[in-house]
Parts: sequence; C-alpha cells; structure tokens
Amino acid sequence: MNINDSTVFIPGATSGIGLALALALHDAGSTVVIGGRRTELLEQIAAQHPALGTVHVDTTDPASIQAAADGVIARWPDLDTLVTMAGVMQPEDWHHRDGFLASAERTVTTNVLGPVRLIAAFLEHLQSRPAATIMTVSSGLAFVPLRVTPSYNASKAAIHMLSESLRLQLADTAVRVVELVPPSVQTDLMPGQATNENALPLADFIAEVMTILREQPEVPEVLVEQAKFLRFGEARGDYAQVLAAVNASDPHGR
Repeated sequence: MNINDSTVFIPGATSGIGLALALALHDAGSTVVIGGRRTELLEQIAAQHPALGTVHVDTTDPASIQAAADGVIARWPDLDTLVTMAGVMQPEDWHHRDGFLASAERTVTTNVLGPVRLIAAFLEHLQSRPAATIMTVSSGLAFVPLRVTPSYNASKAAIHMLSESLRLQLADTAVRVVELVPPSVQTDLMPGQATNENALPLADFIAEVMTILREQPEVPEVLVEQAKFLRFGEARGDYAQVLAAVNASDPHGR
C-alpha cells in the first residue's frame, strides 16, 4: 500500500479510527475521500478539512453503497484503495432473545454485509487499476473474544477469514488485501471507550499504523504491538491467560 500517492475511499470515517486514518493518509500525500451516513458531520468535516473529499453513504443500505461507489469512481477515477472501515459494537446479553437479537442483526449487517457489499461495488474498478488495495478492518477481538460483545467478536472473526480468503483468490490480480487489526483504541465505538485507560490512545495507534505501512508496504496484516497480544495468544500457548486478562480489564463487563 502506497501511503504517499494513493487515492483512498474510507466509508465510516466521520470519527474515530476512520477519520484519524484519513487525515494521516492525506498528510502523507494521498488523495482521501471519506464516507458517512450523517450529512451534518460530513459538512462539518469538509469545512474543517477542505482537502478531504466527502460522500454520503449508509453501509447498511445496498442501494446507498452502489450510489456512493458510482459517484466516487466518477469523481475520482484514479481511486486505487478501499478501506472498509464502517462498524458498530454493542454489548449484548444472550440469556434472552431481547438482549441480543436486534443488536446481532444490526452488527452482522453493518460489520459483515457492509464490507462485502462495498468490496462488490468497487472490485471491478480496483481490478482495472495497475495496482490497488483493499484494506479490511477486523479487530483483536477476532482472535480473543470479549464476553459482552458476542456478535461484534464473531463479525470481526468473519472479516479476518474473509481477508485471508480474498488474499488467496485475488492473488492473480493487481489487488492486494491488507487487514488492519486494531486492539482496544480510545474512540467512541462504545460508551466509555474514549476514556478507557486500558485502551491505546488514538493518536498513538494511528502513528504506529502509519509507521508500519510506510516501512512494510507489503505487510498482509497491520498489527501494532498491543494487537499482537491478542493476535498471537493461541500461537504462543497463553490463550487462556490472554482471554482472562482481556475480560478482566473490560469496564463494560463489570
């Protein structure tokens, strides 16, 4: 992934990791377009950061995804990078139907079907470019689950395996598949997350991600040091200890 001279579309980038990554990629020299569902936020970001392109997109709506893809490709025909950033995370109680079903359906629609539909909408165009990148966004919780977020954990595990599979299938094309694996990061993904002292500060996370992309442009997984604790627990043989530590330190499970 060429962070200095790419044209990048990041849906789900009106806040948190998505917006921070968009700004960092722009600062590195790339042309960056962000997408979001809330028009007022897009307008605010456009006013604050006029160099960023903005596009309305609801990643839970197939028609909105296709309309956004058509508009982005028409306006930025050099587009060569898609970052499937959009995602939701909610605590659930699976002891009874009302404690999880609506949340689970929303999570799977946003976190799994959203990226699948985005890739479908852009893949033909990306394959027409001399070199292109699809960056998926999983989570450290794809490898070690958090007790209170079963659907989120499962959705990110699905994204991890989708990334692995697409990397194999698209090996005969110019499209590379890179998986971003965030640990717990201080954002507003869940209430209290932005002030969680066990989470990695957002600026530190983005700085480490950009260093990895700059120094290892061929890397298949972008793993900051804190994510490796989760990613390789099973391989190290300390999975049970990692599982206990992650859940003991989570303020949402108390």
